[in-house]
Amino acid sequence: MIEQKLPVAIFVMGPTAAGKTELAVELARQLPVDVISVDSALVYRGMDIGTAKPDRELLREIPHALVDVCEPQEAYSAARFRVDALKIMQKSTSAGRIPLLVGGTMLYFRALEQGLSDLPESDPELRGALQRRLQQDGSAVLHRELQQQDPASAKRIHANDSQRILRALEVLAITGQPLSRLQEQQGEKLPYNILKLVKAPRERTLLHERITLRFDVMLQSGFEEEVRSLMARPGLSPQMPSMRAVGYRQMIEYLQGNDSREEMREKGIVATRQLAKRQLTWLRRENAANWLHEEQGDALEQVQKFIELQAFL
Repeated sequence: MIEQKLPVAIFVMGPTAAGKTELAVELARQLPVDVISVDSALVYRGMDIGTAKPDRELLREIPHALVDVCEPQEAYSAARFRVDALKIMQKSTSAGRIPLLVGGTMLYFRALEQGLSDLPESDPELRGALQRRLQQDGSAVLHRELQQQDPASAKRIHANDSQRILRALEVLAITGQPLSRLQEQQGEKLPYNILKLVKAPRERTLLHERITLRFDVMLQSGFEEEVRSLMARPGLSPQMPSMRAVGYRQMIEYLQGNDSREEMREKGIVATRQLAKRQLTWLRRENAANWLHEEQGDALEQVQKFIELQAFL
């Protein structure tokens, strides 16, 4: 056993529907870990079915920190996540345990590991003006504007990701500098020795099948009723970040009468596949990542080999 200069942490990353939660739960049953969710949608209360949130029984057995920490009407950012996660990680380490962070929000993982650049706070008046432009012109027009002013950010941000487009334009207006340039100015790095695990099937067709199956299960489990209930809440707008999440955005379009139920289903599945593609693109750029392909055998056995190889524990 090698003495560690830094406390240790485990990252379980991967595309949506790859089985990250299942792996984290199996590890939690065998190792002294505290599970911390790294998911920008699981933070919201009442968003259970459309996020494939672990059920109450599982959360009682294996608590997941940073699940159900705010209302859908609230904003939750990468900066807030980093503050919250660091506090929980420190508490876990002080108790002699290992923080295990699991999820698919790659921006949150990067913010935690590399720190955050010094970006300006949101300006309510400016953001309101941009929101009005979004409603009038649509995200595609604003995305083209971003391409002209900050091509690097536009390349990373999908044309339908209106919240990130608005943020990039807002930063440009406030600072006069592209968001991509400011993000290169890294903040304080995470003071942990990290074991990065990426759970993903080698064959994309398998992932696509799982995405389709999961979306259909959501529909059968009352996803429509969940979104109807959410949209009946005072102050909750379809333009809020929580309601722009994959699946919720498509369901709202259906509930507003803009799409048929079959169109909603198809668009939801396609949007989820696109999300998985973006996640995989990001993950392939991760340094020191250990990929777990189920085609190569039991994931737990693969994890054990990585632990032994790197003398991690």
